[in-house]
Amino acid sequence: MSRCVLPASVQVVERGWLSANNVILRDGDEATLIDSGYVSHAAQTVALLREALDGCALARLINTHSHSDHIGCNAAVQRAFGCRIGVPEGMAGAVERWDEEALLLSVAAQQGEPFQSDFTLSAGERLVMGGLEWQALPAPGHDMDALVFHAPDARLLISGDALWRDGFGILFAEVIGSGGGIEAVRATLEAIARLPVDRVIPGHGAPFVEVDEALAAAFSRLRAFEEDGARMARNAIRACITFMLLERRSMAVDELPAYLDRVHLYREANRRFLGLSPEALADWLVADLVRAGVVSREGGRLIVT
Repeated sequence: MSRCVLPASVQVVERGWLSANNVILRDGDEATLIDSGYVSHAAQTVALLREALDGCALARLINTHSHSDHIGCNAAVQRAFGCRIGVPEGMAGAVERWDEEALLLSVAAQQGEPFQSDFTLSAGERLVMGGLEWQALPAPGHDMDALVFHAPDARLLISGDALWRDGFGILFAEVIGSGGGIEAVRATLEAIARLPVDRVIPGHGAPFVEVDEALAAAFSRLRAFEEDGARMARNAIRACITFMLLERRSMAVDELPAYLDRVHLYREANRRFLGLSPEALADWLVADLVRAGVVSREGGRLIVT
């Protein structure tokens, strides 16, 4: 993989599982932050940002979309740095009501500390961050209200979960039944492919320059999901259960079937695409996670490895 060199005014704090990357863009003695991280990482996020900012004031925190690993530390970051918070226009109502279903928190049994936004961003809006002019562009699919940020002069894209080096984020709209996710992702990927982009800062993973390869991988994954809904559902279940286990660190094996049947995301994904009993779904999942080296079975418990 080729090294991605970013402008000096742009810094990426690459995070591991549970938290999205933090993108810091400096303008003189002030900075803008893109995405905060998962709520259980709040103390770590604040410490990392304090070190990265190195005395620079954090003026704004902007979210690419509404999922827990991107908004969970918003409140903690605002308390620590006194920044204003901006969100995509489409998610503003859910934030104002703190609608945990609309924000997919209760749907996926995830957490987030309530916060209030100070301003909204709409598709087509232009803003200056890190000395560059960016345009907010719609990026529905993984989150139907998501935005990406494109700096055409720098040929740079902050893509959130709309495009990763190896794909894109879970298609929640398809998995839980609201629909339209596959078509939306295709439109988003096609729109990104038309942009002048040489460098991408994704929501997860390192910044990259292999834009054509990433788009090819994303289109390939999208075709596979379109052809096999069960594969799409298994991908969503595996990823979100891995997220849960990394937060908990362990879980009793015999608790898993009831958990899978209780949480809306897993119950709906199974009902719509797999048709397994909770016990059979749990058996598949445990075997898959053990085979992938995510967990081990020790004394009737799943232990994160």
